[in-house]
Amino acid sequence: MRALAVVAALGVALAACSSQGGANEANQNSGPAVGSAGGRQYTIAMVTHEAPGDSFWDKVRAGAQQAAKELNVDLKYSNNNDAGQQATLVQNAIDSKVDGIAVTLAYADQVGPAAQKAVQAGIPTVAFNSGITDYTKYGIPMYFGSDEDLAGQSAGQRMASAGGRKAICVVQEQGSVALEARCAGVKKTFPNTENLQVNGTDLPSVQQTIGAKLQQDPSITDVVTLGAPIALAALQAKQGTTSQAKIVTFDLNADVAKDIQDGTIDFSIDQQPYVQGYMAVQALWLNLTNGNDIGGGKPVLTGPSFVDKSNIDKIATYAANNTR
Repeated sequence: MRALAVVAALGVALAACSSQGGANEANQNSGPAVGSAGGRQYTIAMVTHEAPGDSFWDKVRAGAQQAAKELNVDLKYSNNNDAGQQATLVQNAIDSKVDGIAVTLAYADQVGPAAQKAVQAGIPTVAFNSGITDYTKYGIPMYFGSDEDLAGQSAGQRMASAGGRKAICVVQEQGSVALEARCAGVKKTFPNTENLQVNGTDLPSVQQTIGAKLQQDPSITDVVTLGAPIALAALQAKQGTTSQAKIVTFDLNADVAKDIQDGTIDFSIDQQPYVQGYMAVQALWLNLTNGNDIGGGKPVLTGPSFVDKSNIDKIATYAANNTR
C-alpha cells in the first residue's frame, strides 16, 4: 500500500506542465506507452555512492533495471563511494551526452556541483536516496527518497516507548549526509544516543568494534545500525557478549527479514530502495517522452516504513525477491 501511495505521489508531481530545458525536443511520439519496448531508446545514467559489499544497492539497481526494461531505456549504472570519484562519474555521463541522469547526493558538497553542470547542460536530472536537504541548491528539480531526519526521530520514539535507556548509532560511512541525518534524528527523540564510527567495507572489523563497545558498556539497551549488512554484523557481535541490547536497523534484506521473524532483530526502518530506483528512471523517461515536469516542488517520499513482527511474514517474500 505504501508503494501504491508513492506511485500516486509521483503521478501528482509529474502531472503538471511541460518541462523546461532541453527535454521538449527529445520526443516526436504521441505520448508515453508504459511497458512498450517501441519508440526511441533513451540512455539514462544512474550514478551512486554504492560501497563494495552493500546489498542495499542491489534493490536500487533492481528497481532501476525493471523500469528500464519496461520503458526501453538503456541504463548505464556506475558507482563509487569516494566523493571525488563519484563527481567524476557524473562528469563522464555529461561528456557522453546521456539523455538523463539520476544521482545520489550523499556527499552533496562534492557531487552536487557536478550534477548542477548536468542541469546547466540541459540534461534532465533527478536526485534520489540521499541529499533531500541539498538537491534544490544545485538546480535539481526532483528527489525520491526518505526524510532521514524524520526516520531517525521515528526510530528514537519507538525505542524510547519500549523502555530503552541508552543507544549507540553505528555509522558505516564517514561524512555521509544521509547516515549522519539518521543518527541526528534518533538523538532528537532518544537523547542518550552515542555515534559509533566503523568502516562498513570491513565487516569483521565492524563486528569487532561493536562487540568491544557492548562489552565495555553494559548499560547500552539499543544498537541502531544504518544498513542491513551492519545489522547482521551487530547481531553477531552481540552474540559474542553478555549484552541484552536490542538490535534495530535501517533498511532490509532477506537475512534481516528472517532475523525479524525470529525476533533477534527488533525492527527495520525501510526506505524502499527498489521504489527509489524505479521512480528515478520512470520520472526521467516521462520527461523525455512526454514533456512531464519533473519539478514537483517537493520531494517524493518513499519512507520511512516500519517492518516488524506485525508485517514481516508478507514482506519477507518480497525481500527474498530483492524488491524490499
